[in-house]
Order: sequence, then C-alpha cells, then structure tokens
Amino acid sequence: MDAYTDVVPESILEDLREQARALHGARILHVNATAYGGGVSELLRSSVPLLRDLGLDVEWKVISGSPEFFKATKALHNALQGSPRTLDESEREAYMQCAQENAPLLDGGHDYVVIHDPQPAGLLNVHGRGDSRWVWRCHIDTSEPNPDAWRFLRPLLSEFDAAVFTMDEFVPPDLPIARVRTIAPAIDPLSPKNLEISERTANQILDWIGIDLPGQLVTQVSRFDRWKDPLGVIDAYRLVREQMSGLQLALVGSMALDDPEGWEVYGQLTEHAERDPLIHIYSNLTGASNVEVNAFQRLSDVVVQKSIREGFGLVVSESLWKSTPVVAGRAGGIPMQMPDGVGGKLVDSVQECATAMLELLTDNELARQLGAAGREHVRERFLLPRLLLDELALLASLHETDGAAVTVQD
Repeated sequence: MDAYTDVVPESILEDLREQARALHGARILHVNATAYGGGVSELLRSSVPLLRDLGLDVEWKVISGSPEFFKATKALHNALQGSPRTLDESEREAYMQCAQENAPLLDGGHDYVVIHDPQPAGLLNVHGRGDSRWVWRCHIDTSEPNPDAWRFLRPLLSEFDAAVFTMDEFVPPDLPIARVRTIAPAIDPLSPKNLEISERTANQILDWIGIDLPGQLVTQVSRFDRWKDPLGVIDAYRLVREQMSGLQLALVGSMALDDPEGWEVYGQLTEHAERDPLIHIYSNLTGASNVEVNAFQRLSDVVVQKSIREGFGLVVSESLWKSTPVVAGRAGGIPMQMPDGVGGKLVDSVQECATAMLELLTDNELARQLGAAGREHVRERFLLPRLLLDELALLASLHETDGAAVTVQD
C-alpha cells in the first residue's frame, strides 16, 4: 500500500486503511472464470495482494470448464447484453454441470464469497450458503437482458446477499437480490500496463513490435469482441486516412480462456484489413503483453474504444491515465469516465468516430487539454484503492442490516 502514496489521493488511502482495520482477518474468496485476458482478471491480480497487505485473508480461485461450458457462457454473456441468441438445452446442462464440478472450490470456510460475472453464478445454488455472505459482482451491461436467458439465470441469483453493478442503469428488471450497490471498476496505476515508463523506452518497445515512429498512430486496445466493434474502427480509420495518408492503426487485443469467439473475430479483422501494411493487429499471444499495451496507450495520438455495448471499458481510464485523448462509443460506463470536456470525444457512429479522430489528430492543443483533464479525473475517481474502499465498505455492511433493501451510489 505504501507504494500508492503520492499517486492516489491521500484521503482515499486513509479511508481504505481504516475500513480494512474494521475487517482485519476476514476470509474473502473471489471466484471468476479466467486467470488472464480481460478486466476482471487484471483487477483481481492487483487487488488480492493489496488486500492481503491490508491484513485480510484473501484468495482468488478460477473455475475450470469444458469447451461446451465456455461456449454456453459466451452465449449467456451476449444474451444478458441483449443478444437474441440464447442457450439451448445442452448448453444449460453444461453450465450446471460445471457448477457441480467446481462447487468444492468453495469448501474453505470463507466469511465472504465474491462471484464475478455470469460464468460462476450457479455455484451458490449448487454449494449452498453455509456461513458465508455471498456477493454477485456483475461487470457487464444487463439492463435489457434476453428474457429467456434471464429466466435461466435469475433463479440462480436468488440466494445472494448482495449484487454489485457498474451503474444503476445496468441493474436488470426484477433482480431477486435485495441489496444492490453500484461500484465503478478502477485501474491499478502501478501495474506494468499503467506504470510510468519513459518516452524513449516506449518508443523502443513499439519499434521492436513493428510500429514505425515518428508518425501518427491511432490504437484500439480491447478483447477481440463484436461488442467492441473493431470492424467499425477500421472503417472509421479508413475515412480519416483519406486526409492523412500516413496514419497507422493498431488493433491490440487479448485472447481469454473464457471467450471462444475471440479467434473468429480475429480472423474477420485480418480479412477486413486486407493486408494493409498500415493496419497492425496484435494479440497477447503475438507479443502484445501489458508492457506493450502501456507503450501503445502512451505514444498513440488518439486511443479509440468504439464499443457498442460496454460494462465499463477499463482501457479508457488506462489511456486517460497516460494523458492520451480518447474517442469512444457512448456506451455503458464510458461516459462516466469521459464527461463533457474531459478526456476526449463520445461518438455513436463510424462517421462520428472518424470526425472526432480527425479533430484530435489535427488539433494538438485540444488533444493535450482533453488528455490532461482526463488524467486528473481518473486520479480522483478510478484508481484501485478507491475501488477496494468501496468493496470493503459493502462487505462490512452485510452484517449491519441483514435483509434490508439497500441501494447505494458510490
């Protein structure tokens, strides 16, 4: 924790230490579906050591599952975000079978069990509550879920003590959990992806990976996911390149164990790029690790996050922390990170994306001002210790007003 002094506002650090003292020795288990690839695993990788340093007994466990299970959970994930495609009977069986096989993960006598997202949400139904308090942390936009998928998942949530969403608007209809809290995610400013590196080092990293600088560069960093609209990013980039012929585009994505559609989207991207030498596509399996992402976000003239649906979009805060302006879809938690006049431009179409990119690429002073304001906004609201403070406050509250309906906006 001492490493965050002079990085995070001191008032947040003081409140966090005080809250942790009230829970000293608490046994907390976090459960999710993958150890790498995506914002949840990144958050847990940073959160667990810090919580231990604060005197809490924290574990992180990852469920295992068959290819059929991950196919089912990808369908469930998409359906909860409104996709018409829902789970067939065999996929529902694979989902519940996985819950049966992974239930022994929870036999540890924990005071609190935090289940992340839909993949492991069936564990409580199979395992039973025991003496633990259970929290379902939903990181996706479930405001308008596919009705059939929601009918499947909803009964599995009924015994949870609390649910956490990124925004009030994401709470699904007739949620069977009384206690609801909205807590925005955050980034770890000291992780390899976000720590300060020199411009010289960042240039060396991008030169090594094949980016020709100096020269203007636009980057999108995201999972290879249709909801991130990477094909739309290429289309917007091509409109801009009609006026800036040497502009480069980098699409930097990650492959995650719990996302079987990633390779399919990756293939569509490579085909859509048509072997254009100025379009670069990288993954975490081809040299684009956290340090490379750091360099991309730091040296890009503009970072794009053209999401159509989005839970939060941590890459927006990551880029703003590096004072890089962002052009992003008006979706999910992105506007929370980029209010008017802060951080960059919000867009709703390919044409708007291209127009905003061109404006920031040609107006250096505007880009600088937006980036600087974005960094300060992230410092005050979206750094890891603030997230841990909110989460520990929720856990402490579970023993104070059991059974009461509590909705808190943090």
